[in-house]
Amino acid sequence: MPAVPVDQPEHRSAPLLDHLARRMRLRAETVLAPLGLRPRHLVALTVLRAQGGSSQQALAGTLEMDGTNIVGLLNELEAERLIERRRSPEDRRRHVVELTPAGEKRLGEAECALAAVEDEVLGALDARQRETLYELLERAVGGGPASCAGAAEGPSCSAAGEPAC
Repeated sequence: MPAVPVDQPEHRSAPLLDHLARRMRLRAETVLAPLGLRPRHLVALTVLRAQGGSSQQALAGTLEMDGTNIVGLLNELEAERLIERRRSPEDRRRHVVELTPAGEKRLGEAECALAAVEDEVLGALDARQRETLYELLERAVGGGPASCAGAAEGPSCSAAGEPAC
């Protein structure tokens, strides 16, 4: 007979969060693909915008990626001219990574596309409930990538589909 945990809450969040994350990821991948982006690209671009740039090593730490993977990710973004890497003038061994104007524009387009995904996936929640969910998730991740400036308000798009944010 399996052991029954003592004092376990009746409701566990992990399975629901996993299911919601899978739904969100599948829909996000679908709308990001035409923009040439994957979710990991979006997270990196969002962090770079919020931080106003970063050293490559600090970005790897923030994204919790090893050196090899961060180089691959940055190579992909640089090939699309969404980021720029340059040697730090203070320490030539360090690379500074910054979002380019094209990266800012693509990120805005992606955020507009993702706003529609959130409306679809979180459609059962009203605006107040979505804000509460966001605040709780932000607190749970300890102010990590989800807490980037402006993310709580969400993007708005013009009638032409261009980012208005």
